[in-house]
Amino acid sequence: MNKGEEYIKLITELKENILQRRFEAAKMANREQLLLYYSVGLSLHGKISGAQWGAKILQSISEDLQQQVPGLRGFSVGNLEKMRAFYLAYASLTDTLIPSTVSRELPASSSNILDYVNADAFKSVFLQLGFSHHYKLLSVKDLAARWYYMQEAVTLRWSFRVLEYNIDTNLYQQRGKIANNFTATLPTEILPHAVEAFKDEYLLDFINIQPANERQLENEIINNIKDFILGLGSGFLFIGNQYRLVVDSQEYFIDLLFYHRRLQCLIAFELKTGKFEPSHAGQLNFYLSVLDSTVKMPHENPSIGIILCKEKNATVVEYAFRSISKPMGVATYSYELTTDLPDNLKDALPSPEDLAKLL
Repeated sequence: MNKGEEYIKLITELKENILQRRFEAAKMANREQLLLYYSVGLSLHGKISGAQWGAKILQSISEDLQQQVPGLRGFSVGNLEKMRAFYLAYASLTDTLIPSTVSRELPASSSNILDYVNADAFKSVFLQLGFSHHYKLLSVKDLAARWYYMQEAVTLRWSFRVLEYNIDTNLYQQRGKIANNFTATLPTEILPHAVEAFKDEYLLDFINIQPANERQLENEIINNIKDFILGLGSGFLFIGNQYRLVVDSQEYFIDLLFYHRRLQCLIAFELKTGKFEPSHAGQLNFYLSVLDSTVKMPHENPSIGIILCKEKNATVVEYAFRSISKPMGVATYSYELTTDLPDNLKDALPSPEDLAKLL
């Protein structure tokens, strides 16, 4: 069969339709699960507070549910407690989330997060997050900060681990804290956006080795470039690694080069596995000068450079930047090495107890 343009067009349309429907189905399943957990939390709170049952009743409820629905998962005592807490956090929004629910007296702990966003916008974001995300978000008591994390988690598709890290490291308060010289080097119209675009620390949670040098660190990032871009934030477009610059027949290579849509400029990342050194700023300043002269388009803003290192000293960075003419910042990175085995290997290897018996 000759697969002509019409056939190829049909296959493309079918593929896009299938992927879109799968995505919508996944969103719908998540939405229904959230509303189920919320309604369970509502019922539990209503019965426990109204009938004055003790908290231990949850153990009995969990056991009876397991008997009534064999194979039921997700309704342990701990999860039932989480569902109740989930409901309590947003009890004032019950009519928004479940319109058919009758009016009731609200608990004192109900949230007023709608002070920061209208109901429709909140519901749209709320229903796109998983229950694990939501339970972690309950630890954020500042409702403006919680709304910020909710929006970012949806927009940037944060995994639970990334959300957890950003909350635990107080990203909401740390935004714009990156050491930089932007005020003296960037046009005023993009200055606030540039400050917001970069973090003081980046979590490279996809790294499972101890990088011995910059090239190994770069390879880990390139092998997980999608995760790295999601960690950077919105607006970053990857151009390439080891980006070649030629100056008077000599070659120079930028570790990672990006373009930022909102800032309308090139972003050069230089990777360092050790502590920030003043010489790093001089090297990056040179790269940015070449980029602006040979790569930057006339309508674009000055290129920005970020030195991503393991450690930095704020005073050293401040002195190093005093004679720098190009916009740049210094951020650190962190990662956590895991000793956990993949699930598919756990059953293939003996347990520590079995090894102890053999020895």
